[in-house]
Amino acid sequence: MSIAHPVSSAAAARAADPLTDPVFAERYRAMSARDARFDGQFITGVHSTGIYCRPSCPAVTPKPGNVSFYLTAAAAHEAGLRACKRCLPDAVPGSPQWNVRDDLAARAMRLIADGTVEREGVPGLARRLGYTPRHLNRVLTSELGAGPLALARAHRAQTARLLLTGTDLPITDVAFAAGFSSVRQFNETVAEVYRLTPGAIRAAARRAPVAAHRQAGAVSLGLRLPARAPFDGASVIGFLAARAIEGVEAAGADGSYTRALRLPHGPAVVRLTATGTPAAPSVQCDAALSDVADLAPLVARVRRLLDLDADAEAIDAVLSADPALAPSVAARPGLRLPGAVDADEIVFRALIGQQVSVAAARTALTRLTDALGEPVALEAPGGGAPASASFTRLFPTAEAIAERGREVLRGPARRIDAIIGAAEALADGSLRIDVGESRQELERRLLALPGIGPWTAGYIALRVLGSPDILLTGDLALRQGAARLGLPAEPKALAAYGTRWAPWRSYAGLHLWRA
Repeated sequence: MSIAHPVSSAAAARAADPLTDPVFAERYRAMSARDARFDGQFITGVHSTGIYCRPSCPAVTPKPGNVSFYLTAAAAHEAGLRACKRCLPDAVPGSPQWNVRDDLAARAMRLIADGTVEREGVPGLARRLGYTPRHLNRVLTSELGAGPLALARAHRAQTARLLLTGTDLPITDVAFAAGFSSVRQFNETVAEVYRLTPGAIRAAARRAPVAAHRQAGAVSLGLRLPARAPFDGASVIGFLAARAIEGVEAAGADGSYTRALRLPHGPAVVRLTATGTPAAPSVQCDAALSDVADLAPLVARVRRLLDLDADAEAIDAVLSADPALAPSVAARPGLRLPGAVDADEIVFRALIGQQVSVAAARTALTRLTDALGEPVALEAPGGGAPASASFTRLFPTAEAIAERGREVLRGPARRIDAIIGAAEALADGSLRIDVGESRQELERRLLALPGIGPWTAGYIALRVLGSPDILLTGDLALRQGAARLGLPAEPKALAAYGTRWAPWRSYAGLHLWRA
């Protein structure tokens, strides 16, 4: 005789009518309204048809009893569901939760998107996060519905679909660019997730693929990366362009931003241009890669650099509730936090840029890069002029700055000591800066270094982690902006006032900077 476990009356009611669960009911309402604002924030699994969809899928609304909601595509795969061919649920911006949250699951998702599992395996991912593989698997399965291998597999499938529908790369190249270890594994995964062969996915694409070019061992291609609306692409690209290091970065007359960067398998040059419509914004990403296997990390880093997954609707709703910020929010909806494609680079930008003008910092960084940066030997994206005409160097490594930085750096001795100290810590591994860190631990490690204070630590966390709730009250320009808006300009008073902007104080800071 089997003995059933006791079930509470509340749980029994939820099982009989899932709409009594407030979270389920909220998501079901969003799905029934086909609200595109929720695309990427959760996934709808329809068990009667065996598929999973984005919330805005135009299909007939399923009955509540046939529906489950998932935070990740991997969880839907684990439940035996396949991707909807009609709404393409992974062709949307990613979840904003992985930046808003700072727990183990969110930090793991940031590293998985960057390709850590493909490069280091699950043991390497667990080691980076400071846990055992068993504990990490248990936490991710409990919170996200899938373990790290399944999450990485789903991410590879999504990258493959992006390449199949957006480029004419040979299918074998797509397999390895997406992170698969073999073409057979690639074919099996794509067939299982999408119930289509790779060739059929490409044939069903609704737009002409962008031609991919190979030259001297490198590959150039273009992709369209969706952003969550509203998206003020001009502002975030303008922020990066104003701080461009000559030889590494450049601003185009057409509003584009181009830079050279270091990826796991070699250098790359990427050109970013805001495109799309206000309702469906996107970024055109044209890249020249040394190794096509770096495409997935490049896409993840570009998405973080431009903050493409931020929930701008929720952010603007909170900030516009303050009459002091409402006019700025109305004038520039969808402001984004500028992120980073190279965490170590942000450390040196922050240290060299503190207490000096943007122009002075750019001059110092250009001098440092000219002296210590590695040469770039790639052609510019799109088959234009050689990269050497505009992009001569990669930003210097921490090892190079630790070894020769004193020969190049100018300024107060204490500042130079702080820069060299940080470079030495990064070079010997005693300081690690990456998206797998928690904000609290990252700031603790930074503040332990001589010459790094709360402003520098907060700015690095804001740029590297995309932390949404940092108000840099030690920033003079930010305080001046607050004063112009009639807000407190003294750090403690501004910090106290800013609690009303939580959990989006980083974005409030952008509006204060604008003022």
